[in-house]
Amino acid sequence: MSQKSLVDEMHQVQLAIELIELGARLQVLETETDLSRTRLIKLYKEVRGMSPPKGMLPFSADWFVTWLPNVHSSLFYNIYNSIQKNTCCERIDAFVKAYRLYEEQINLENVEPVLGLTRAWTLVRFFESDLLQLNMCTRCEGHFVAHAHSPAHDYVCGICQPPSRAGKTRKARL
Repeated sequence: MSQKSLVDEMHQVQLAIELIELGARLQVLETETDLSRTRLIKLYKEVRGMSPPKGMLPFSADWFVTWLPNVHSSLFYNIYNSIQKNTCCERIDAFVKAYRLYEEQINLENVEPVLGLTRAWTLVRFFESDLLQLNMCTRCEGHFVAHAHSPAHDYVCGICQPPSRAGKTRKARL
């Protein structure tokens, strides 16, 4: 094995470990690394102490435009977008940095995280596939996740105009 391929292999393993620690599902690992499925399952078991969860990944863009998920998705995607535009990071490295910053911000605000790593990854993929776009709120001028090709000229975000049931979850009432 050449020096370059050994370094690349080590980078792939480190990336996989980092993604697993952040909560990545196996499908995310398979897409973002060049490691075999067998190797990824072994790594997952080493890092998490259990087999990776089974099941499908989120596949609907609708979740990202509902009130609370939209606030968190918009925060994360704006961080990701900023890192992408202002650094020389590779896409996946920018993604990991953005997700860590999102988690840090949520912890500082003492708020329950809404956006898991797999959903954040799916969000980025939906933007890359032109299923989602950022709309600017006409009141606060923040940029928020919206369905692609949806009208943006009179857009008002869920922070400036929260729905009547906003924040009235079962957990909040207890």
